[in-house]
Amino acid sequence: MTLGPPLDPIRLTRDLVAIYSPTGEETKAGAFLAELLEKLGYRVIRQPVAGTRFNVYAFRDPPEVVFSTHIDTVPPQLPLAEDEEFLYGRGTTDAKGIVAAQVAAAERLAAKGERRVGLLFVVGEEYGADGARAANALEPKGRYLVNGEPTENRLALGTKGFLRVELRAGGKAAHSAYPEEGISAIERMLDTLERVRRLPLPSDEVLGECTLNIATIQGGVRPNVIPDRCRAELSFRTVCDTTGLRSALRSVLAEGVELEVLLEAPPVRLRALPGFETTVVRYGTDLPWLEGWGEKFLIGPGSIRVAHTDHEKVSKADLLAAVDCYERIATLLLGELDGKNPASQA
Repeated sequence: MTLGPPLDPIRLTRDLVAIYSPTGEETKAGAFLAELLEKLGYRVIRQPVAGTRFNVYAFRDPPEVVFSTHIDTVPPQLPLAEDEEFLYGRGTTDAKGIVAAQVAAAERLAAKGERRVGLLFVVGEEYGADGARAANALEPKGRYLVNGEPTENRLALGTKGFLRVELRAGGKAAHSAYPEEGISAIERMLDTLERVRRLPLPSDEVLGECTLNIATIQGGVRPNVIPDRCRAELSFRTVCDTTGLRSALRSVLAEGVELEVLLEAPPVRLRALPGFETTVVRYGTDLPWLEGWGEKFLIGPGSIRVAHTDHEKVSKADLLAAVDCYERIATLLLGELDGKNPASQA
């Protein structure tokens, strides 16, 4: 690929979407980006994460502002397609279009002499966040981290956290013709789930309501056997500390039901900046896992409502607007750092 100034984010999005990179298979996409950034004059660190997978961290001068997002996608592959208005395909909005917009913005700033902007592209965001966790060992870090996820180019004031738990019910197997000889693990689970559904969930003035998804239920072996095992996974999108919620969950467990916390991340609260529309997002990001990177912001082109779907797409106009957004944010934050934009701290 031959790129001339200014870098074309639409063209770069096409090239990235053409490289299928589901979580665990990001190596080719990382290699493409690392080579591109080296050709553009960046110092590039390929940080090993697991196997052949690596994060890409690029900068010219030690960065004060770092643009970040992820290079992995969810499966399955959706081939690239386009019309006059949209690019279609896996990763167009989550998050390869964001990668392209961030690179284009950094290039535009560099062309104006601003070299204090870095680029951090991690693996594993869609499952496990191993790339973000590994990235905390990188140096030098910046004073501000502008993370990219689909927010329709609005600055997020916060993201909900999440709490994922597994319920395991035990019972006693018996022939279904003699149910009195057994104990149904599924019935114990159903009793517990009904109580969970009736629990009052907390709310927050900014982040909104805590929500529950009963995500999976598995149990039983045959219609003629009283089931002795059942498991369910529950996912909460949280808006505050979960100590009270976890205590409430344990208080409604039926006899023979156990609870295990599988994964948890806290809500994140973020600052607004002048001149930007704001929003609150319900989904998870790498922000809770990226530690030591300074003050965090979240913004990106595209809609989360089409991410992870079979009709994922991003507007070309939104991609171009995102370049402007990232450039403006970096300019505001660097001006704030230099004492030129005190109003941005309001």
